[in-house]
Amino acid sequence: MNHTLRLALALGYVTCVATAYALAAAGPLEQTRTTLERTRTIIDSNQAHNEQLTALSALLRTFLDTDTMGRAALDRHWSAFSPAQQKEFLSLFRELFQRTYVQKLLLFERPDFGYVGERLLDATTAQVDTKIITPRDEFAVAYRMRREGDRWVATDIQIEELSLTTNFRRQLDRLLTSGSVTDVLDRMRKKYGPGGKGSEDDL
Repeated sequence: MNHTLRLALALGYVTCVATAYALAAAGPLEQTRTTLERTRTIIDSNQAHNEQLTALSALLRTFLDTDTMGRAALDRHWSAFSPAQQKEFLSLFRELFQRTYVQKLLLFERPDFGYVGERLLDATTAQVDTKIITPRDEFAVAYRMRREGDRWVATDIQIEELSLTTNFRRQLDRLLTSGSVTDVLDRMRKKYGPGGKGSEDDL
């Protein structure tokens, strides 16, 4: 192997290691910034609306910990669901939460993102404060984050201090107090299952 080839391979190896280290070392603010800037690229693309939603959903699967959010949203009702029902609920809830997040926060006309700062709450949790800025409005958006291995995931999102998880907990508590688990799952299947077109404002 000649000197030039060895040098190229060595440089490539160093670059890969440096990139992997940078991603692993990224804090919650940087993780959030990277995700939101990728969403901006998707939103500013020439893709059709449905294609944008599909791309955003794929990206957000690695950023939003909707399983944690779903269990928190069910709260005291979690144990009323069988293991199979819990699994189906979390799948439907992921679609519900992602659709809500995308529609409420990401599909503004030419949104801009402001990054206010991060607060480490302990070794594994943090809060990232951001803003969504449009030509006419500005919204404070806070992400509750949890360390998961070498990355950070969002376990709740607050819009102007209103928690999306808490909002869904209230809706689910109302539905499950007056109806059954089967009723709630049927309702969610129709709206958020394959082909469903449920409104993000109505569980």
